[in-house]
Amino acid sequence: MERIYVTVQRFRVSAVSGKPFNPTPGLEIEVCVQNITPLYAINHEVLTKSLMPQSVSKKPTAMFSKELIENALKLGFIAIGFSRPNTPLHFKKFVKWINEVEMGDISYLKRHLDLRKEPKKLLNGLKVIISLAYPYPASKPTTPDGYSAARYTTPQEEDYHIRLRGLGKQLCLFITERFPESRCRVCVDSAPILERSFASESGIGFIGKNNMLIVPGYGSYCFLVEILTTATFSIPSSEPIENRCYSCTKCIDSCPSGALKAPFCLDVSKCLSYLTIEHKGTVDKQAAKKMGSVFFGCDACQEVCPFNKNEPPVVSLPSTDDILSMEEVDFTSAMGKTAFERAGLKKLKQNISLIVAVHGLKLEIGK
Repeated sequence: MERIYVTVQRFRVSAVSGKPFNPTPGLEIEVCVQNITPLYAINHEVLTKSLMPQSVSKKPTAMFSKELIENALKLGFIAIGFSRPNTPLHFKKFVKWINEVEMGDISYLKRHLDLRKEPKKLLNGLKVIISLAYPYPASKPTTPDGYSAARYTTPQEEDYHIRLRGLGKQLCLFITERFPESRCRVCVDSAPILERSFASESGIGFIGKNNMLIVPGYGSYCFLVEILTTATFSIPSSEPIENRCYSCTKCIDSCPSGALKAPFCLDVSKCLSYLTIEHKGTVDKQAAKKMGSVFFGCDACQEVCPFNKNEPPVVSLPSTDDILSMEEVDFTSAMGKTAFERAGLKKLKQNISLIVAVHGLKLEIGK
């Protein structure tokens, strides 16, 4: 704790407790200012930085970021950071990537480059971009007969877009209560913004060789959320965390389809996550052989990452026989509000049928 002295003018001075008082003008008083933890406190690693107000202000904006962090952690977020809406640090790399790689059915990533370059265009008067990380299970969801899907699908919960948007709106409400004139926008894979770049810039993690954001002390099994706000408040100074992959190439070596060609270089057309979810066509047999028992998504490059902790699979999906016999109405009832809705029933049936055809038998859990 640091002690500073200020001379009271005509303004109110608030103590660290947040209780305002009106001392006699001209009186010299002692004010204690505590260091603020601006970023996060997560499992095994606590990173702290200092945020000191440049001057005593009528509005306690210097304390607001700390309060916002505390609220985010209470909602279940594991990391929160702040950055200014400038051109993203990795924008040029992103443009180079989309121009060199075949994007297939996700060519929409090439659109709105002006917005990706200038995020201020996403919200008029934008002042701060808040980056948040929210965890998903380290256990892989499986069917009773041994098939599995990517961890992020969380099949027993509502689609993460809906859940996280709701949590983001709670933080927006907190912001607008303090800054009534401000406006906010929540982004969960729903806007042309380079979320991993801003998350990295805000200091909550670093981008690994598998292109995933890795949060120190937790790993990469997490969703990213951005809150854009016009509120004006002091934010902690931050710098990107240095890449900690060093000489490790486990993610590249373990990519079943060879889509991860080199550090930070993904060939979308070969990626099993793309092929089993976004690709409008049918997965070919060669790719199906590399899918193993996973019919939706792929976590291979994350499973081998030393920063992640994997847990035993959990049976939380209908059996493949049930999925294959589903009608649209059944699918809507059982899985229509989950992440599987994006691919749709037809795609799920195609993927499962291909695995069965390639392997010629039903698989057992763990294989």
